[in-house]
Amino acid sequence: MASGYGLAGGPSRCFPFWQDLLACYVVNTTADDVSGGKKCLPVMEDYYECLHHKKEATRIRALQHAYRRTLAAHPREDMPPPGTIRNLGLLGKEDDTRAVLESEKAKK
Repeated sequence: MASGYGLAGGPSRCFPFWQDLLACYVVNTTADDVSGGKKCLPVMEDYYECLHHKKEATRIRALQHAYRRTLAAHPREDMPPPGTIRNLGLLGKEDDTRAVLESEKAKK
């Protein structure tokens, strides 16, 4: 949060990154010369990543894409049929589950 306080009242999750960024600017810049702020780009990048999670989201999308591509190239041989997945574990569907499982046994 912008105030520096998190939802539970303590410091926000990005507050330590903000402190690092602020310390970097204090050390590397003066009132007359702000060009030293270029040294703080990696620290600023860490702070923005903490706020927005852009790199994390990009990595997750890449992993999901690779996972889906692998599944499409090599489908599982032992994947249960959709009817089995549909009813297993649901309350009040014991009869449906039993019927599906019995039909699977009959096929074998």
